[in-house]
Amino acid sequence: MTAAARQRAEPEPTPPVTLTPETVREHIDGIAAFIGGAANVVMQLSHPPVGYGVVESTVDSGKASLHPVKRLRTTLTYLAVAWMGTEEDCAAYREAVNGSHRAVHSEPGAAVKYNAFDPNLQLWVAACLYWGVDDLYTRMRGPMEPALADEFYRYSARLGTTLQMRPEMWPADRVAFQQYWEENIAKRIIDDTVRDYFNEMIDLKWLSPVPRLLFARVHRFGVTALLPQHLRDQMGMSWTARDERRFTLLLRSISVVWTRMPTVIRAAPLNTCLSYMRLQRRFGRPLV
Repeated sequence: MTAAARQRAEPEPTPPVTLTPETVREHIDGIAAFIGGAANVVMQLSHPPVGYGVVESTVDSGKASLHPVKRLRTTLTYLAVAWMGTEEDCAAYREAVNGSHRAVHSEPGAAVKYNAFDPNLQLWVAACLYWGVDDLYTRMRGPMEPALADEFYRYSARLGTTLQMRPEMWPADRVAFQQYWEENIAKRIIDDTVRDYFNEMIDLKWLSPVPRLLFARVHRFGVTALLPQHLRDQMGMSWTARDERRFTLLLRSISVVWTRMPTVIRAAPLNTCLSYMRLQRRFGRPLV
């Protein structure tokens, strides 16, 4: 075989992939935050120290039950900053979140111990966020190319390191992450206290009657679809093969339209939240 023929026969090497706050936008579907947000919260809070930290929090300004729209905005802004923000954005938002987190810790003698600054709890929350985004990306677009998937996973460590999680705590690669995920998600439980909180959130009890009437049923359907089976069981939720087919068809229908949108639309509302945070910071206003 000649050198030219051998060169034609050999596959081209896969070029390295590097994500930045600008290029990662191509792979972010903002609509996934609405489709999968509540189910992801259930997974995060099924770790008792995280769940009780939220349910028992004395920081009223950050309670979803009292300020659901504000809580949604601050959560979306955190995701936007972690994925698409500069180092300055991350530092500014970390300081703002830290101010709210200082009061989030268990009292002496509490049955469930927690502290919002615990990097292991932040690792769990970051793992849930990454898993949820990857799950919905795969459901809507199909799996990422391996090189992109590896880089997106590495980059997603920012979901934890934007707060106090140390970089070395993020599992080394996707195989290590899958082992961490399977071992930890299997341990998660939902007790009566946290279940009551979840049901109010899932059924949109914190919203006014009109949006609750319009969206509560489909919201519960979407949350049920995205939960692991043992968490569905603990929530008393049923899920059938027919339900799975309906949900798959729904996501495919959304994907046909959404993935053909310009990047600036597909990244919304995260890019909008990031711009709003920067505007607030410029004028010296509170960020959370």
